[in-house]
Amino acid sequence: MSKVCDLTGKTILFGHNVSHANNKTNRRFMPNLQEVKMLSDALGRQVSLRVSTRAIRTVDAKGGLDAYLMQARDRVLSKKALRLKRDIAKKLAKAA
Repeated sequence: MSKVCDLTGKTILFGHNVSHANNKTNRRFMPNLQEVKMLSDALGRQVSLRVSTRAIRTVDAKGGLDAYLMQARDRVLSKKALRLKRDIAKKLAKAA
């Protein structure tokens, strides 16, 4: 299972542990990913996504999953999220 957020593209970062003696050892900064089910208002169903906790807060601030996906850049979204965005856009276009 990959360590990449489906919505923001946040992934593993690399850095160093630095001791008091200034010795540097490699370490990894892992994103805090959670398996969550989010409700899509346009589709009328829940969608299961692997999302960082920061992305969960951002989705809430933007007004829900549909609003977030409509203004998100395609290059950071996963294939699953891109498919979801396309389905939501079709539903919204059909309703309008």
